[in-house]
Amino acid sequence: MLYPIQNDFRNKLDISGIWDFQIDESETGEAEGWFNGLPASRPMAVPGSWNEQYEDLFNYFGLSWYVKRTYIPNSWKGDNVYIRVGSACYFGTVYVNGVKAGSHEGGHLPFAFDISELVNWGAENVIAISVENHLKPTRVPSGNLGGGLATNPIMMGYPATTFDFFPFAGLHRPVVLYSVPQAHITDVTVVTEVNGDNAKVKVNVEINGQQDEGRVTLAGEKTVEAEVTLKDGLAEVVLDVPSARLWSDKDPYLYDLTITTNTDRYSLKVGIRTIEVQGGKILLNGKTVELNGFGRHEDFFASGKGLNLPLMVKDYQLMRWTGANSYRTSHYPYSEEEMMLADREGFLIIDEIPAVSLQFDNAENMAERYRMCIQQIDELVTRDKNHPSVVMWSVANEPMPADMMERFTGGKVDETKDVASTEFLHGLVAHARKLDPTRPITIVGVMGGPTNWLETCDVACINRYWGWYMHGGELDKGIAMIDQELDALWDVWQKPIIVAEFGTDTQPGLHGLPAVMWTEEYQVAFIRGYLEVAAKKDFVAGMQVWNFADFAAVQSIARIGGMNMKGVFTRTRQPKMAAHTLREFWVEKVGAASNAAPETNVPEPDTAPEGNTQSLLEGLASQLNGKKPDLTTTLKFDFHDEGIYRLIIKKGACHIEPGDGEATATMRIKWKDAQKLFAGKLDPMVAIMTGKIKSEGDARAFMILQDAR
Repeated sequence: MLYPIQNDFRNKLDISGIWDFQIDESETGEAEGWFNGLPASRPMAVPGSWNEQYEDLFNYFGLSWYVKRTYIPNSWKGDNVYIRVGSACYFGTVYVNGVKAGSHEGGHLPFAFDISELVNWGAENVIAISVENHLKPTRVPSGNLGGGLATNPIMMGYPATTFDFFPFAGLHRPVVLYSVPQAHITDVTVVTEVNGDNAKVKVNVEINGQQDEGRVTLAGEKTVEAEVTLKDGLAEVVLDVPSARLWSDKDPYLYDLTITTNTDRYSLKVGIRTIEVQGGKILLNGKTVELNGFGRHEDFFASGKGLNLPLMVKDYQLMRWTGANSYRTSHYPYSEEEMMLADREGFLIIDEIPAVSLQFDNAENMAERYRMCIQQIDELVTRDKNHPSVVMWSVANEPMPADMMERFTGGKVDETKDVASTEFLHGLVAHARKLDPTRPITIVGVMGGPTNWLETCDVACINRYWGWYMHGGELDKGIAMIDQELDALWDVWQKPIIVAEFGTDTQPGLHGLPAVMWTEEYQVAFIRGYLEVAAKKDFVAGMQVWNFADFAAVQSIARIGGMNMKGVFTRTRQPKMAAHTLREFWVEKVGAASNAAPETNVPEPDTAPEGNTQSLLEGLASQLNGKKPDLTTTLKFDFHDEGIYRLIIKKGACHIEPGDGEATATMRIKWKDAQKLFAGKLDPMVAIMTGKIKSEGDARAFMILQDAR
């Protein structure tokens, strides 16, 4: 969808501002004709979330109505006139002069309707938009699911979402009227290639007519242009650009691309750059680049998720101050204005659809969610495909396995559900790749998620909170576990890994010695520890802190004041100590330079330590002997070609027996991984979560191995 512009062929009129507003709890407004005027309206700012503008609407997500009266210039008569809504969260319906123009589902992407036949020329026009954000199980993202992790008191919150941010509702981006000629350009796709100092810019143009003549012009330090003939509404032209100036995070140079036909003209900013994956690296213009920065949210007091241009400029300045060059649009598409500013400022964007915390509960619900995910991939790629700042598509964040708790404990999982969820996610990746084969595709994996979910991704993105949600307060253990897990995941995937979330909730101004959870010192130590680990691994292609700034979440016992406080800046954009720590690493290069290793990612030898399998296991039994005097259990180890052994524990006394037999739990693991496990170089939980351990029975019994470390 082309962004509306003003020129000598096209017009636009932004009708954002103060609208009439009224909630419709009984959903009778349409029958009562509210699209002609509201019976008891109050003022509401657009863009903006209604939840932030009125105290009594804070927890209201039902149907509401916006009404605006406006004149449409007579000079537009004879053109096609559209109304375009940048974002109606979650379901929006547009009426013009009492007639329904159309509806759209999905809360974060623009939609437009042709209203040419509905306009009152030379008279006032009544524009009405109804919006509702009911939290339904089949929506993307979902709400009011119940069951699974939602029954865990720690995870429960109000309102009942499956995601950890506030479900703001309303018209969050501008509402614009625009006109285009009857024969007009409907779409432009730009793909760039680089060969040495030169470049090729391939431009595909679509019009709503059959045939036309035109010209494509690329203006920059040098101007390149070519004639174009459109047949059957389509044309393709390749512009050769000598001595091209490439777009990058260091030099975000933009060319002006203009397509002119006999009846229309459209212009946009484009950057010449390439993005690709090789081995454990991401390459921008053929050179290694790391995506260091943040997960963010569109969130601020008063405006909620509403477009806030001064805040946007401020946020970019603060990100640059920390030395960041990247962010992810967690967990939904951000505004088009954000993408344009990223193009201009040189930020590398992982662009994400709203598929956060996907659930795989039953076939009917999954089919509806899949339909919405596909729709949102279509709309997102169509909207953002020409932005050089967009270097990767993310088709899901933290999809939730049906057997999450079993995975955390290494228990037996339902392989049938595993197959269905894998097909679902791989289908999203394949669809995005078909639409745009020029950019890497990713899924952002949750702790404990199946490793095969990310098999078809070009880049493996993971969210990790060792030292916070797991082993909270045990920061040394948490940092050791992310160190081990990164190595284990590289061994599984052999592709670039981005830690797309890592962080701790931090009360600003709360200090402690020693550093304890929720203090600024703990946040600093956590972030520093993760960055130091990553600096020693050349397959880690980026570190994105969660979060840039504190943001509104649902109310729960885990969220003080209904706020997620993992930001390195407060919600009002004041820095915590951790913001200065990031600047040390990313600007002053103090942390990275002092901790980088000259040789990384060297595989450990497959040869066993001195002694055979049984002798090593006997050493393990010796370490555990007597540590749990009340414990009686039998653990079976299946080392594939290295044989089967049982660790028998009776009232704390341990011994090893070779061969098969009954056991409380069975562990299947390759011998080389078992060596790391027994040597304390691979934590049992890390081994379980990365798939290096397959187990049956009560896998919690294996937690005794922690005592051998």
